[in-house]
Amino acid sequence: MNRKGAEDAEGKREGAEPDEALNALTKTVIGGAIEAHRVLGPGFLESFYEEALCIELSERGVPFVRQAPVDVLYKGALLGEARLDQLVDGRLVVELKASERFAPIHLAQVLSYLKATRLTLGLLINFNVTCLRDGIRRVVRTNAPSNSASLRFPPMRPAQ
Repeated sequence: MNRKGAEDAEGKREGAEPDEALNALTKTVIGGAIEAHRVLGPGFLESFYEEALCIELSERGVPFVRQAPVDVLYKGALLGEARLDQLVDGRLVVELKASERFAPIHLAQVLSYLKATRLTLGLLINFNVTCLRDGIRRVVRTNAPSNSASLRFPPMRPAQ
């Protein structure tokens, strides 16, 4: 399921690991996702889990933007705008799913968002599982940043 230039939790590359603060942030997000899954369980639409995770992040004082817009450029021309499910603390892409299983396109989507944002770490979380641990994939972009895409973020939602 890996694409060139990235590794997930099953295949790490030497020297590509994010810093400890970013790793701590991912643990906080995963903790919020686990709580949302514990309360809701599997079987709901993705939008319910997205809202529940927003509540959990707010309760934990973690800044985030829901449905963060990202301008996608091709050779300097604006192709359109993509939407990240969540951009956490301006450093972590979080893509949520409520599907039967992960598909290769899900990983490709996260990798494309990482490339477009020039960020290195993303979480792919599928809530339609019995145990959420089985539905979490940590995605690290290991290749050099590209100049083919740019990013526009709205202001971060303040922690409540």
